Amino acid sequence: MKSASLMVVLGSALILVGTANAQTGKTPEGAALAQKHGFFNCHAVDTKKVGPPLKEAAATLKSKSNAEAAAAIKSAKSHASLKASDADLQAVNTWMQSGFARAAGM
Repeated sequence: MKSASLMVVLGSALILVGTANAQTGKTPEGAALAQKHGFFNCHAVDTKKVGPPLKEAAATLKSKSNAEAAAAIKSAKSHASLKASDADLQAVNTWMQSGFARAAGM
C-alpha cells in the first residue's frame, strides 16, 4: 500500500514538473533534476525498484496541475527527506509528462 501511495505522489510530482518544462522548453532539465534529487535511487522509468516505475507515477499525476503534483510528491511519507523545491518537482513532472526525454550528458 505504501508503494502505491508513493507511486501516486511521485508520479503526480513528476507530471507537474513535466508540464512546467514543456511550457518552458526545458524538458530534459527535469531528467537532470530527477537525478540530482535522487529519484533514480528508488525509481526507474519502466521497472519497479524500491518504488513504482516513474511511468506509473506520471500516469497517476497526469490530471493534476504542476502545483498539485509537487504537493503530492512532497506529501508521501517515503519522500519525507526529499529536499527538492516545488519548482524542481514541477520540472520533473513536466519531464515525466513529456515522455521522459533525456538531458544532454545523461
